[in-house]
Amino acid sequence: MNTAATPPDARLYIGTHCPYCPGVLAALTDQIEQGRLGRLEVVNVEQRPDLAREADVRGVPFLQLGPFELEGNHSAAELEQWIERTARPEGLQIYIGEMLASGQLARVERLLKRQPQAFHALVPLLSDPDSELSVRIGIGALMETFAGSAALQALVPELGALTRSADARTRNDAAYYLGLSRAPEARAWLEPLRDDPDPEVRETAVEALAEVSGNDR
Repeated sequence: MNTAATPPDARLYIGTHCPYCPGVLAALTDQIEQGRLGRLEVVNVEQRPDLAREADVRGVPFLQLGPFELEGNHSAAELEQWIERTARPEGLQIYIGEMLASGQLARVERLLKRQPQAFHALVPLLSDPDSELSVRIGIGALMETFAGSAALQALVPELGALTRSADARTRNDAAYYLGLSRAPEARAWLEPLRDDPDPEVRETAVEALAEVSGNDR
């Protein structure tokens, strides 16, 4: 059960002829009756296409649940699990990982624009050597999109810590993203990587230092 002080709100987008929408609506109605949701709003996309466009709804059922956006049919158990995740610190990490693994980069990008603090959920995914390649590629695309942003610069200490990882790929990724931050304080983390035992990490560190230094001018 959701342990947050305030249960999350939900907005469900449905269609008149959608075969899955009634089941999702019934499951969410049950959740609100049990106090696990604070509010449930239902939008018929055929009657309010403007709201559907605004939310970038590509298919129904489509659910906005707290910080999450979930497309397609979900069982009652799955919906309850996602509601619980809104109250868990690792909930965003799980959500972002699943979205990137399934190629839904645009949804994660919108989340980061709405909630820049969600950037911190990327770091555990980067540090996990078992993260799928699609997840790592997605993180790279996000970092490039937000290069030089305040949200990425706020990650410098956490990315810096990853430069001390035993995994060369993690150190290399961290060096690259530190360069993308364009934050002067990234230099302190990048300088030691000039002498990294891995040649690719050394090369990336030099390029990242040039990026950071170029931003100083």
